[in-house]
Amino acid sequence: MIELLDTNSAGIAAEFLRARTRAGSPAMGMVMTLVIVVDEDEAEEAMRVAREAAHEHPARVLGVILGDGRGSGVVNAQVGTGSGWTGETALIRLQGEVVKHPESVVLPLLLPDSPVAAWWPSDPPEDPAADPLGRLAQRRITDAAAATHARTKAIHTQCARYVRGNTDLAWTRITPWRALLAAALDQHPLKVTSASVSAERISPSADLLVAWLADRLRVSVDRRTTDGPGITEVVLETGEGPIRISRADGKLATFSSPERPDRPIALKRRDRPELLAEELRRLDEDDVYAATTRYLARQHPQSSTKRKKASP
Repeated sequence: MIELLDTNSAGIAAEFLRARTRAGSPAMGMVMTLVIVVDEDEAEEAMRVAREAAHEHPARVLGVILGDGRGSGVVNAQVGTGSGWTGETALIRLQGEVVKHPESVVLPLLLPDSPVAAWWPSDPPEDPAADPLGRLAQRRITDAAAATHARTKAIHTQCARYVRGNTDLAWTRITPWRALLAAALDQHPLKVTSASVSAERISPSADLLVAWLADRLRVSVDRRTTDGPGITEVVLETGEGPIRISRADGKLATFSSPERPDRPIALKRRDRPELLAEELRRLDEDDVYAATTRYLARQHPQSSTKRKKASP
């Protein structure tokens, strides 16, 4: 890693070129730019997660730390390649006036003719698509489960402000659950009369799973509280008996269905590099997530009202 003090976008871009030349790889083989908006305390962990996710998606990774916005603008950066990275990386620290216009530093560093994804590892802006850095991206990734402020309503805020290209890792976490439940109904084409989801009290993934089931099945879905970890059980009630997926330890689930023996299913809680890699895998619109956010927003009209008042 090369330390650049009081630099600018041109200096960072020039160091990228020098790093590729030193590595003997002047040609770029990266497929996207990933912009990470992160606090200083979380920067190291966020860059580690991005490094692991980038093994599947070689990228130029730009970590952006927004510091104190007072005073004259200062841009410092650490730039490098190698050390486990499949592409290029820069950790950029902004101070002073430039904090108010971070896109002026990041825009010249985006790979040409390649998609851009933005990721907020913890507290995202209330409207990611309107954020100066969010506007640069085709894919905007938030994580309501990692919110440190207003955790109970973080996912409802994101759903109320959903636009094309937004997604949340709380949704990514329930991909295996949704796949198992869809497969269960394929194997048992029974009419579901009601359902329930059991999970920790604050679980944005459980809130999304409830909304997805209610929207898709058009039935009442009960949200029940357990000690976790995460989602612990989903039950679909049918005329022939319940279809049940129970996971008490966050690793192994038990699948139960009418007139068939119980069977174990691997259902391990996934870590963030795997979740981020999944989201970077598809940059097109997720119509199912869009429908789920609309449903959840309708159940919390207060968030939707706030959005309308904030709109010009």
